[in-house]
Amino acid sequence: MPVARPFRGSVLVAAACLAAAAAYGWHEALAAGLQSGPALGVILDTVWIVAVLAVLEVSLSFDNAVVNASILADLDPVWRKRFLTWGMAISVLGARVAFPLAIVGFCTGLGPVDAVRLSLAEPAHYEAIMHSAHASIAGFGGTFLVMVGLGFFLDAEKDLHWLGLLERQLARVGGVRAAELVLPLGLLAALAHGLPFAQGVRFLIAGLLGLIAYTLMDSLSAWAESFRHRGGTGGSTAATGLTTFLYLNLLDASFSLDGVIGAFALSNNMVIIVLGLTIGAMFVRSLTVTLVDRATLSHYAYLEHGAFWAITALGVLMLVSTRIAISDAVTGLIGAGLIGAALISSTRRRPRV
Repeated sequence: MPVARPFRGSVLVAAACLAAAAAYGWHEALAAGLQSGPALGVILDTVWIVAVLAVLEVSLSFDNAVVNASILADLDPVWRKRFLTWGMAISVLGARVAFPLAIVGFCTGLGPVDAVRLSLAEPAHYEAIMHSAHASIAGFGGTFLVMVGLGFFLDAEKDLHWLGLLERQLARVGGVRAAELVLPLGLLAALAHGLPFAQGVRFLIAGLLGLIAYTLMDSLSAWAESFRHRGGTGGSTAATGLTTFLYLNLLDASFSLDGVIGAFALSNNMVIIVLGLTIGAMFVRSLTVTLVDRATLSHYAYLEHGAFWAITALGVLMLVSTRIAISDAVTGLIGAGLIGAALISSTRRRPRV
């Protein structure tokens, strides 16, 4: 059966990554002095873990694809293409490779090369360092995602509501000045109160940085858009495209933070994690392209609402995970459930024109 055009590149990348996983498993088996039978077992285990990581990444990031598609639909075609090409490199090399290594380097004082060596030579130590930084990671990523969700629902001018009563109330709250700042700050303060002092401080600082990052991106986007509406051309289009490009990559990075940490539940080997998450990231990009090309959001009125509810839920769960252990399965089921419910509601409503 032929592969749909947007997914051809993803299938090729998946095949290459699975082949690389098999080669890496063979290398590890030889290094351990294993014979053919046990070596084959190591190879199959490695390929299996990479495949499972890819599936988990896609399942946890479907809402990310929907939100990306809603933003890309109004983006200049040039910048849309740049996000789907350059953004892929940033997504994989930045959020899924460089960022974890930067955290390890920051916590240990190691340079980039030594951090890579640590991740390969002492994966258990590398995993422990990543988990020790969980409060900071969750604080930044969770706050940023909550702000993204609130930015959608606290819109006093939004007239289409899926969860009518709740969303109408949130739209009214959006008319209150600085409401979008008070809600996440209140949640951060409440959660930090029960953490050990040093960990609580790191959590609050990271949360504030997430809030600042969102506010900065939102302000730049609003400035570029208003300049274009006043009649600016050329430079204004580039400014709008650049700020949207940066915003989308920051959003994608925030989504991936939870997945990077969750990947350690299956493996603490950086090579295996990167291979699995790379496959997943490619398929999420292909799904985004499909949603844009087929104008899916215009046919399913509430799908975007479900995705933003899933984003908000993921952000809240990331923040709460500093106090309560929450499995990726729970996060994935909540996100899938919200999007599935929104999809069902959309089919019962006349499509938007």
